[in-house]
This record gives sequence, structure tokens and C-alpha cells, in this order.
Amino acid sequence: MPGAPDGKNRRDVFNCQTMNNCISNSSAKDFYLTGFPALQDFQIPLFIVFLLCYLLILIGNVIIIAVVVIDETLHKPMYFFLTNLSVLDILFTTTTIPKMLAMFLVNAKTISFNICFLQMYGFHGLSVTESFLLVVMSYDRYEAICNPLHYPVKMTRKVNILLAACAWVIALLIPVPVIFQTSLLRFSKTTIIYNCFCDHLAVVQAACSDFSATFQSFLGFSIAMTISVVPLMLVTLSYVHIIISILKINSKVGRGKAFSTCTAHLIVVGTYYSSIAVAYISYRADLPIDIHIMGNVVFAVLTPLLNPLIYTLRNKEVKCSVKKFILLKVFAPFKKL
Repeated sequence: MPGAPDGKNRRDVFNCQTMNNCISNSSAKDFYLTGFPALQDFQIPLFIVFLLCYLLILIGNVIIIAVVVIDETLHKPMYFFLTNLSVLDILFTTTTIPKMLAMFLVNAKTISFNICFLQMYGFHGLSVTESFLLVVMSYDRYEAICNPLHYPVKMTRKVNILLAACAWVIALLIPVPVIFQTSLLRFSKTTIIYNCFCDHLAVVQAACSDFSATFQSFLGFSIAMTISVVPLMLVTLSYVHIIISILKINSKVGRGKAFSTCTAHLIVVGTYYSSIAVAYISYRADLPIDIHIMGNVVFAVLTPLLNPLIYTLRNKEVKCSVKKFILLKVFAPFKKL
């Protein structure tokens, strides 16, 4: 809140003041989300900005899903995984943005213990799912470009569903142990979370300062780094092979066509890991608390907002299908009036 210490010092002051008020998790009922402490006088502008972002995310991803389902020319493995990514982005933002909108519009900053941990699970589980889906999509591009003759045999509908299901199920199971252990930490009677939503690290920092909280913070950070770095290495390895295969193509047109099928995915990967880097730097650097919070919010909003835009601008097939969809399904009824 305005006037309070910034960053770690503010949290440390609060923890020191409330050490004697620690209670068991079974007694903890509500948490208090601060939002952006330095922007308390700008709640309505923040509401408008995030409402527009949320609407763009919903509209963009729904259009992608509708176009892929309706247009039979897009019934290919690459676009099957793209629809998974669009569904994921809708769910991912829905776990955080509606609560943020309520917080900015009507100052609804209180969140119950159970809802907080449910939101935390959804945020982290779906974040891991996105990194796994990006790996699956890079594998699809690897098979399409490096093994084009075997691609139809390897990437069958059954295999596509299995790959997508594995990405969802495994990713949604990974955060469970850490979040369950975090729910067992002790919290004060008035627990203030310095964030716009229930992020794992923010909740752990709000717990009573003891060895368990420190260990949970270290464990959560270690897992986050592992599930970020390993998928990135797999994506990088796939694209090393893809680039090598593209360079072996004699035709300049053929090389351009092969690479054009990968550019949208590469930009999405770059955006996703750039937002992770922003969140990581904002947490590790000695910066004001609002910068820490903004880094996390950027990670939660930026990639889902840009993904539909990237695919509609950088992928010719999707771009053409979106244009047809808008002309035939959206504007056609008005022409009849």
C-alpha cells in the first residue's frame, strides 16, 4: 500500500509484525490481494485495460478454434495442436483476469483460502501445460520437415490426441504436490498477498517466516526452472534439426515455404519464454513491489493475448481461413438485411 516499504522489505516488515498471529491453515479463511500498491488511484483505467485484454484474448482464441473446426483444410496435426493452445489460453487467463477485474472495479480484494489455492493450481498447472504443448508443436514441425514421407504415418489422429492428452495430464499433475504442501503452511490472521492473484511464490512469501516457507519457495522455484528450461531445450533441439533439414533443400522457394510453416510457432515460443524471463527478473532483482507484480501479470496476459494475433498474421492458411470466416459468418448476415 502507498507509503509502505518496497519489495522484500515490505513483506519482511509485515511478517515480523504478524509472527505472533500465525494460525493453522485450517483456520485461515481469507487472503487479501494488494493489486498494484502504487496504482490505487488508477483502478478504473486498470479495469478498462485488462477488460480489453481479456476480451481480445477471448475473441481471438475463439475465432482460431472456430476457424480450425469449420475449415476442413485446417484439419491437420499442426492446427489440432493450435486449437489446444487456444483452449489453454482461454482457461489460463480465466483463472486470473476475472478476479483482477473485480478487484479493480469494485475493490474485491479478498479471496478465500480454498479459491486462492484453486487459482494457484490453475495458473501454474496451465502454465506448465503451455510449455509442454509448445514442445509437442515443435515435434510436429520436426516430423513434418525432417521426415516428410513418414509424417502422415507417424502423426495420425490417434497419435495427435495421445500427445495432446499427455501434455495436459502430466502438466496438470506436476504442481499438485508443491501446492498441497504449500497449503499446509501457517498463515497469519490477516494474510496480505502482494500480487494481483495467487501466485505460488507470493503466497509462500505471505506465510509465517519459517523453514517450511523457505523450503517451499526454493522447491517451487527449482521446479519452475526445470519445467521451463527442459521444454526450451527440447524445442531448441527440434529447431536445430529443422534448420539443418531446411538448409539441405536445394530450392530457395522450397526453403522459404518450409521455414514459413515454423515462423509463427517460433515467435510464440519466443514470446512465452520472454514473458517468463520478465517475471523471473522482476522477482530476482531488487525492484519496487509493483515491478515484481507487473512482471507476473505480463506473464499471465502477454502470451495469450499475442498468440491469436501471431498465428493470424504469420500463418497464411490461418489468415485466409480467418478472412473467409469473418466475411461469410460475421458480415454475411448483415448484407441480407
